[in-house]
Amino acid sequence: MRIATYNVEWMNALFSHDGRLIEDDGPSGRYGVTRGAQGAALGRVLAAVDPDALLIVEAPDQNRRRTTVGQLETFADRFGLRQRRALLGFPSDTEQEIALLYDPDRLSAEHDPRGERGEGRAEPPRFDTTFRVDLDNDGRPEPITFSKPPLELKVTAASGFAFRMIGVHAKSKAPHGASTPAEAVRDGIENRRKQLAQCVWLRARVDRHLAAGEPVVVLGDFNDGPGLDAYEKLFGHSGVEIMLGLDRPPAERLTDPHALMALGRRIGVAPATARFFLRDQGRYLQALLDYVMVSADLLARGPVWRVWHPFDDPACYADAPLREALLTASDHFPVAVDLPL
Repeated sequence: MRIATYNVEWMNALFSHDGRLIEDDGPSGRYGVTRGAQGAALGRVLAAVDPDALLIVEAPDQNRRRTTVGQLETFADRFGLRQRRALLGFPSDTEQEIALLYDPDRLSAEHDPRGERGEGRAEPPRFDTTFRVDLDNDGRPEPITFSKPPLELKVTAASGFAFRMIGVHAKSKAPHGASTPAEAVRDGIENRRKQLAQCVWLRARVDRHLAAGEPVVVLGDFNDGPGLDAYEKLFGHSGVEIMLGLDRPPAERLTDPHALMALGRRIGVAPATARFFLRDQGRYLQALLDYVMVSADLLARGPVWRVWHPFDDPACYADAPLREALLTASDHFPVAVDLPL
């Protein structure tokens, strides 16, 4: 089974207010890219990656006039994708949702959130409510929420193998809106604090699944990676390291080989899953932000990971139409794992 995650930059902008796919020369949410060009590029990329299950980060908005599921299934039908069913969990407070697009012939999936709504319970609360965690050790736990609640799924392969899947779009650490260097530092520290707290919350949910003997896949955009910013030293570790649980016994760890490569790097070289243009500097910045983490029982089955990077993956680079489509469709690239189930 191929499972993938893909952050599609402002996919919402490809649809009208009533949920129709727009294929014209109007501007998309990507700088300098039309809606028609981004939609066509995205269709080509998804056909090439061809996953059985695809977590879409920044999926189209769910609101009173249109549904995320309807828009994704419209897109799949337009481009003849076999991933023709979509699923949404808790809608977000933004115009960017976390959704699953999948092939119903290969698997079944259902939104299956865990935890209680109330605070102060032994179990970590549901992801659409509030979690309290004391990250600065001042004895006063701070309330943490998700603007984009993680998507919790019970997935069953056609073979009958069942596992848990959690789709994530964690808090961005960028100091958006800061007008002075001091504000940027303050906002950067606060955003990292919130991102780490979200990962603590996620890890608590994973721990419950592992304790129950349930295989787990955690995937999505964590807006984080080992050594990604200076504030990591302030807190001692990254959110990704919290999720991997490298200080735990092997049976309790999650694995993503790209994250492990970044943690073990010696000369500053690491895989990348995103590519952003820095207009003020006139150059591109690459970052490792997207992951597919698997539990130890799934790791024992011999999974194979791949980042569909147009310049780092030789097959992607050699396929010129696919290479251009990857650059046009989003500022992130798909990350996939092939799992023998």
